[in-house]
Amino acid sequence: MTPFASGAELKDALRRHDYIADDEFATVVHLATALERPLLLEGPAGVGKTELAKALAAVGGRKLVRLQCYEGLDDSRALYEWDYAKQLLHVQMLRDRIGELLAGRADLADASKFLAQQDFGLYSETFLSVRPLLEAVLSEEPVVLLVDEVDRTEESMEALLLEVLAERQVTIPEVGTFTARSTPWVILTSNDTRELSPALKRRCLHYHVGYPTPEREREIVTARVPDVRPGTAHQIVDLSRTLRDLPLRKSPSISEVIDAARAATVMGHDADDPDSLGGMRDVLLATLLKYTGDVDLAKTRLGGAAPAAAVSEPIAPEASAPEAVVTESGSSRERVTVASRPANTTTAVFRGRGGGGRDAAGSGLRG
Repeated sequence: MTPFASGAELKDALRRHDYIADDEFATVVHLATALERPLLLEGPAGVGKTELAKALAAVGGRKLVRLQCYEGLDDSRALYEWDYAKQLLHVQMLRDRIGELLAGRADLADASKFLAQQDFGLYSETFLSVRPLLEAVLSEEPVVLLVDEVDRTEESMEALLLEVLAERQVTIPEVGTFTARSTPWVILTSNDTRELSPALKRRCLHYHVGYPTPEREREIVTARVPDVRPGTAHQIVDLSRTLRDLPLRKSPSISEVIDAARAATVMGHDADDPDSLGGMRDVLLATLLKYTGDVDLAKTRLGGAAPAAAVSEPIAPEASAPEAVVTESGSSRERVTVASRPANTTTAVFRGRGGGGRDAAGSGLRG
């Protein structure tokens, strides 16, 4: 059972832990907990998907169990494996007793048959090395199970998740089936590097998390960096929005915008001087961008631009913004703009029963 009566109540609880969600997102999270359904969050890296699980564990008073997915992950790392060293020690301790039991056997076949009928307790919960999925099932206290970056695994790994997601149980052939001792809240995250299987998606509520509106992002920055001045937060967010309009290999995430705000505060940015951010802009690019090519492109595009605070005017949620497309012409690169949906706003899609969805701009998440 969820301890929250509504999405608004959950939203307020998350805010107290510096996780700022909009009304729609908070409502979907509330539904996932109330309906006891896994919640699949898809979207670019660094927009607050993982942080939601951490904040949800904190507000719900639950233990966080995290399965970090990666290529090559298998059941021995996700579910369980046998502790062979402990089993061997157990056998050595039984060795003398086993010798006594076999002393009266007529021949080897009789001794072998006798041993086959014995249960030495080697395959029991005592000798299991518990991994995250089984830990979430066996936990006596309520948990939030975070399956992070599930899209980085192979599809075969998704099949292992289905029993946990649908039945909240894990089956171990040698022992039997373990059913969850408390119903876990399950959060799965995906960075959209590959399409997840329909079987996995069918068992989850689905929500797409994108970049927040400028207003929401400034609220996130000031919540996470209490010492930042409002003017500094405004200029940093505007700079990040300008960078996200460029054809970068990796756009600045919310967590990187927070780092930039911290850096500007440490360097003593004068929020009242509209030109002061320009003087430290190249240094701030080291916090916002992670690839040399992106830094070079940003310096080229921003080199002759006005100060960062004036580069990008706030875009109302209902307004359309151009999307950058880079074309090659001989040795030169040209930027062409085409009409697109609103730039740098969250596109929130809640998949309903009919398979349809609706878009809503304005979800703001902690990075």
